[in-house]
Amino acid sequence: MIDMDALLAPIVAGDIALTQLVESDREDLRAICPDDDAVWEIYPIHLSGEDFDREFSAILNNPARQPFAIRVDGALAGISGYLNIDAASGVAEIGGTYMTPAARGTGLNGRIKPLLLGRAFASGVQRIEFRIDARNTRSLRAVEKLGAVREGLMRRQRRTWTGHFRDTVVLSILREEWQG
Repeated sequence: MIDMDALLAPIVAGDIALTQLVESDREDLRAICPDDDAVWEIYPIHLSGEDFDREFSAILNNPARQPFAIRVDGALAGISGYLNIDAASGVAEIGGTYMTPAARGTGLNGRIKPLLLGRAFASGVQRIEFRIDARNTRSLRAVEKLGAVREGLMRRQRRTWTGHFRDTVVLSILREEWQG
């Protein structure tokens, strides 16, 4: 059984703070999501421009999502969190990650994911899943670097905001496999 209070509690590690995403984060997140960001082509939603408010509200109001705001030295740098938590089975997904362009390639995501994994396993999660667009080679490499095992490909699993039918790679890490 997953201890949901422990799972969703704030995480602070040095200059990084992960706190549940809330309405008051709306404008800070809007400011770091440029409309011309190339990542939108492979991102399942368009968290920018005229779509921003609808998508931000959908994230906050989706009971299957438990997003964290990622702050570095107090400044919002992105979001990531838990999805599709099955407390009875001890399974959760980590995803919904967006990093502002300035944070990409800095190692921030490589510092965030172990924090989320460690918290999940300490809270009773037995299996963490990652579901990544097959075109997103950067994210696939990063998750594999953490020790995730590729389990398969779900063909045309999801339609993105662009109308593209994405193929989704499923990876996982089991509690006993986590080296963090």
